[in-house]
Amino acid sequence: MMSLAKSALIVVDIQTDFLPGGALACYQADSILKGVKDLVDAQYFDYHIATQDWHPAHHISFASQHEGKKAFDTISLYGHPQVLWPDHCIKGTVGAALDPTINWDNMDLILRKGCHPQVDSYSAFQENFNQKGERPTTGLAGYLKEKEVKNVYTVGLARDVCVLWTAQGAKEQGFNTFLIWDLCAPVTPDHDEITRQLCQEHGIQIIHVADIRY
Repeated sequence: MMSLAKSALIVVDIQTDFLPGGALACYQADSILKGVKDLVDAQYFDYHIATQDWHPAHHISFASQHEGKKAFDTISLYGHPQVLWPDHCIKGTVGAALDPTINWDNMDLILRKGCHPQVDSYSAFQENFNQKGERPTTGLAGYLKEKEVKNVYTVGLARDVCVLWTAQGAKEQGFNTFLIWDLCAPVTPDHDEITRQLCQEHGIQIIHVADIRY
């Protein structure tokens, strides 16, 4: 069991479009809701951060914006691979709403991402590559460092995309980083092995909620 200090929990993209029936439903995504709710309600971490995909209607990551392409095709965008997604989490729509299961009033910060029409954004710490070959930061690392946070724990959706990239971003910023495996769900479980491999390569510790004492 772990006892936490100087810690932050990042709850990634638990939104209607990523849940069953949504435009980009993740595999068994509803199975994590109670566990995430309980963890947030426990207020066991020093800080609680949520992210929210908040796309303009014609976002460049949408397959609908690329003639002849379909959802889950991969293209080259600014010299880097870009998966094309179904239209999802369009700002102001029901699909973009944070799921009401979780008490979002417990969050110290809610960070919206993917807002730039020409740039995708998976990580809570920085956007994907833009036209200049840069990855602009979101300011989250500075916020957490000002709070003297040392340990970052990630949960949410999707384990193989935005949760993974957020964990990678946290590690790159020097935080001790943990991915709580059973409080995440993937786009597809076919990616689970590569997710585990990437965590190991980046020094991200995979744990389960039972490892945490609260």
